[in-house]
Amino acid sequence: MIRKHSAPIGGPAPEGRFDRRLLAPMMVGSILNPINTAIIAVALTPIGLALGAPARETVWLVSSLYLATAIGQPLVGRLVDIFGVRSLYLLGAVLVTAAGAIGLLAPENRDSIWWLVAARVILGLGTCAGYPAAMHMIRAEGDRTGLASPAGILTLLSVTTQTIAVIAPALGGVLVGAWGWRATFAVNVPLGLATLLLGALFLPRRTGLEPAVEDRPRIDGIAILLFAVTMLALLVFLQNIAPSLIWLLVLALGAGVTFVWWERRTPDPFIDVRVLSGNAPLLLSYVRSLLTATISYTFVYGFTQWLEDGRGLTPTVAGLVLLPVFAAGIAVALAFGRRPEVVGKLLVGSAAQLIAGILVLFMTGSSPIWFLVLAMLVLGIPQGLNNLAIQNSLYYQAEPERIASSAGLLRTFFYLGAIVSSVIYGNVYGARATTEGLHVLGWVVVGIAAVFLLLTVFDRSLARIGRDAPGTGG
Repeated sequence: MIRKHSAPIGGPAPEGRFDRRLLAPMMVGSILNPINTAIIAVALTPIGLALGAPARETVWLVSSLYLATAIGQPLVGRLVDIFGVRSLYLLGAVLVTAAGAIGLLAPENRDSIWWLVAARVILGLGTCAGYPAAMHMIRAEGDRTGLASPAGILTLLSVTTQTIAVIAPALGGVLVGAWGWRATFAVNVPLGLATLLLGALFLPRRTGLEPAVEDRPRIDGIAILLFAVTMLALLVFLQNIAPSLIWLLVLALGAGVTFVWWERRTPDPFIDVRVLSGNAPLLLSYVRSLLTATISYTFVYGFTQWLEDGRGLTPTVAGLVLLPVFAAGIAVALAFGRRPEVVGKLLVGSAAQLIAGILVLFMTGSSPIWFLVLAMLVLGIPQGLNNLAIQNSLYYQAEPERIASSAGLLRTFFYLGAIVSSVIYGNVYGARATTEGLHVLGWVVVGIAAVFLLLTVFDRSLARIGRDAPGTGG
């Protein structure tokens, strides 16, 4: 059945093709999280110097957004599924604007670091609406237009977020150089206001995927609390692994088991574990997201540290060596994104991950630059193909009425992979990023890539994705 949604400003949506007026709010909303994830990196040292805050405190400017996003994405996604995209999208824009204002106006003293951490938490929650809302709208437009695979729009969404990952650190450097560290917060004021305006103008009040008002399920507050405790305890433990904090792991396991027990018995679950446990393809997509994020972040941060410590490159040259990862990722996503099939993308991407890990094993302190760039070009292939294929897989595998919460949970697994990677390279390197440590990371990447490849080869459900689509578009 083709569903209809209330038209945004400017008249009814065009028949048979994606409503292009939705692109601007979808893309702007989706970049808020990646831009704020990356832009803070260049501001940590200036903030520490300005406020007299040590590194153990400024690191919470990074961790707080990770934690808020990992917990908030599936929660906000579930609310989008129930109440529609518009209200949650606009609320997110208000939170982003408010977080930018807090960072801009916070007093400059020793205790202000916690004002900034609070701003980053609010910012993380505000950015949670963008990606689930975009996936909800793509699903709704697919139903409305009869296009089983809006592959072009999914590709645009993937390429947009990847492009932001490339330019955000450079943008942060320009902002800090021109206006100081507060600019990395202040930039969210115009971004938030632009998001608010675009959402108010173009997002529909109803899409047809959300239930009628009288059929709305109740909000499962107990499940949300248990999920938040599970994720918070687990993520804090992973970021600070120590025998004295083993109680956090016990707490995470206990809350997680209780969460599953509760969700299996409640009529209106926050995350329907009964359906999820029977949807092996979707679960495997979540695992692939975790694995590919672990590999990607291990390279981006662990490899970069070695370029400076083990290879002796300047930060500027190290950054240039890393650029081919993102350039190749964007190129392959644009080249192959309009095809809805995913199995070929995942096979090529997993093989490229494996090759990249093997190349690392041959690196030394005197490796030529061309060899390092070659390895980064190879790594760029899965950077583009895997993320795109996993996103497309979720589009088909998730229940339409839970597409936003499923997309939010995908981001939770992605951030969990990012945190796992920090644990890996942090423990492997210790005080310095040595060549021996890099080789250990190479073996870790080879092992994870092999698991990813096996999960792809033996997942027969992937072959069906995109093959039976009566129409594609974008």
